[in-house]
Amino acid sequence: MVIKGLQVDNWTETTHFVLLGFPSRPAFQFLLFSVFLVTYLLTLAENLLIILAIRSDGQLHKPMYFFLSHLSFLEMWYVTVISPKMLVDFLSKDKSISFNGCMTQLYFFVTFVCTEYILLAVMAFDRYVAICNPLRYPVIMTNQLCGVMAGGCWFCGLMTAMIKMVFIARLRYCGTPHINHYFCDISPLLNVSCEDSSQAELVDFFLALMVIAVPLCVVVTSYAIILVTILKIPSAQGRQKAFSTCASHLTVVTLFYSTTLFTYARPKLMYAYNSNKVVSVLYTVVVPLLNPIIYCLRNRDVKMALKKTILCNRSGSGGDGDFSS
Repeated sequence: MVIKGLQVDNWTETTHFVLLGFPSRPAFQFLLFSVFLVTYLLTLAENLLIILAIRSDGQLHKPMYFFLSHLSFLEMWYVTVISPKMLVDFLSKDKSISFNGCMTQLYFFVTFVCTEYILLAVMAFDRYVAICNPLRYPVIMTNQLCGVMAGGCWFCGLMTAMIKMVFIARLRYCGTPHINHYFCDISPLLNVSCEDSSQAELVDFFLALMVIAVPLCVVVTSYAIILVTILKIPSAQGRQKAFSTCASHLTVVTLFYSTTLFTYARPKLMYAYNSNKVVSVLYTVVVPLLNPIIYCLRNRDVKMALKKTILCNRSGSGGDGDFSS
């Protein structure tokens, strides 16, 4: 527990941080608030609709959509960890966040980011089995295996975040540090620590390497084999159908990995620049908003299920069994 004003080795332990966010005039702050509020609400609504559609339509009770529902659930919480505090800061002069609040936000943010990396790799493996081993797909991708894989994604995310927090939370921060970001992220916190953070940086680098590089290798390998398999299909229609089953996922993977790698594959000193906050907006706000749209636009089954779900909700017949398997 941090005690306000406690002196330890000539350091005053900090009780809160100040998030600099996006400094601008009040009118522009209100404009940003309006844009990000609408984006946040749309993201929640889109992902909630996808979850409801998958649960209500028996035709979507398949591994691919099982993992998609986990992705939607994850991203609902992913944006909720960041957006509410950011929205409050747009309208408030006091942009402080308590030490415990900052560490809590960081813990859940890291958990969801790491979980998403691994979950996207699992979804790529699912597409590999579906396209390259279609006859064995029902035997390999059983309900039990899907449950274990989804649970493994969440477990790895939670454990990775916990290990990182052990090293970051015990660092000393002097006075009231000003974080050049709009949420508590690892590199900005390491920048404002008033003691040597090399050990925490090393642990963060090693875990980031494991959580990013290993899933990325799985994704690249899976899609390389998928591409070779698709090219061997004799008919153009068959190739198009096979590619369409993984096009939306490949788009989501590209968006998420490219934006996060740009941020986390660079030195921590890059966080001194405001441009990094713009890139962070892409993967914390824009990508979660686009993902459901991408899956809906590229996937006929999801579009049909969403239409059924919306129509059922409007007519008040959501409890009927018309869409069970």
